[in-house]
Amino acid sequence: MDFEGTWHIYEMEMWGKEYFNMEVQAFITIKSDCLGNFQFGLVSGEIDGNVVDHVDGKKFEFTFEGTDENDDTSGSGWIKLKDKNIVEGEFRFHQGDDSKFLARRAKMV
Repeated sequence: MDFEGTWHIYEMEMWGKEYFNMEVQAFITIKSDCLGNFQFGLVSGEIDGNVVDHVDGKKFEFTFEGTDENDDTSGSGWIKLKDKNIVEGEFRFHQGDDSKFLARRAKMV
């Protein structure tokens, strides 16, 4: 699967690097079974997704559950390959913020 691996988030629409890298290098990890996890800033969680064909190419679409500063949070998102080592994507928090992001492949899982 093209989306499998760990991706280091290097840009987010809503937050600066000081926030999204404050505890760890911001990341999203996707495993071959389409499960994974992520963390940026004080937000972390688990994802469950699948690859979906769109007119403009394939996307990995996912839902997530996790915590934001110890409060429960959930939402959805997607990532799309820009090239084999760069993805663009979006996190959409249920009844909250949306933020697009860019990430670079760190390693395969």
